[in-house]
Amino acid sequence: MNILISMRPKQWIKNLVIFAALIFSENLFALEPFIRTFLGFILLCLLSGAIYLFNDIADREKDKTNSSKSNRPIASGMLGVKNAAISGGLICIITLILSGLLEPRFLLVALVYAVLMIGYSFFLKKLVIIDVLVIAMGFLLRAVAGAVLIRVEISVWLFICAFLLALFLAIGKRKHELVLIGVQGREVLSHYSTEILDQLISVTTAAVLVAYILYTVSAETVAKFQTKWLVLTVPFVLYGIFRYLWLVYQKKLGGAPEKTLLVDKPLLADVILWIISVIVIIT
Repeated sequence: MNILISMRPKQWIKNLVIFAALIFSENLFALEPFIRTFLGFILLCLLSGAIYLFNDIADREKDKTNSSKSNRPIASGMLGVKNAAISGGLICIITLILSGLLEPRFLLVALVYAVLMIGYSFFLKKLVIIDVLVIAMGFLLRAVAGAVLIRVEISVWLFICAFLLALFLAIGKRKHELVLIGVQGREVLSHYSTEILDQLISVTTAAVLVAYILYTVSAETVAKFQTKWLVLTVPFVLYGIFRYLWLVYQKKLGGAPEKTLLVDKPLLADVILWIISVIVIIT
């Protein structure tokens, strides 16, 4: 049970990004692609869970002094470091083997993801700017994983949008941590200031919106889906981004974007409506 808790199942919602390729390739209702994507989702959940074990091993001493994290199994001593490391290693190996059996190219993406995120757990999260870029790369690799699983090409614009949106959320999280927790929360926060984070949020907000709008109206997108009406989904994206910024700045939320999505009903409703509108328009 302590191993499962340390694998943080609540965080696995992030892996739903893998279904993006299924939706935008118009294969959502195709049985085989859906099964392959669903299996890939399960494997990504296991892999990301194993990486959380390594992350908690790396942070165990700091977590002991953090009131909100000291009750984590590894930090509290309920789960030994050796057992956590062995469990994490075995889960990674088994997951990668199964990934290779499912799709060789998916194995490559999963391997890159594992190496990148383990590197983040032990070292990269301490490097200013690099830390948020790595988080965004992790989301991008999830989207790429979905594409390779069903063997389709996804628009470069869509990958750009996924990366920029993930970067926007990562910077918003840093803003929340710096304001509410302070530099003692993470070592890298000592290199940030509210001013620079506000500037980064402004840049990424504009970049996400412009990239998504250009994607919806590009000749490639119109030709692929045989419709010019994907642009009608832009208001949902606008509201979602503005709502998230409101939650970060006014409600002091955003420390866990996946949790924010689940607890904030207007934001959750917006995401659901965006998904429905996309499916209706392109199918």
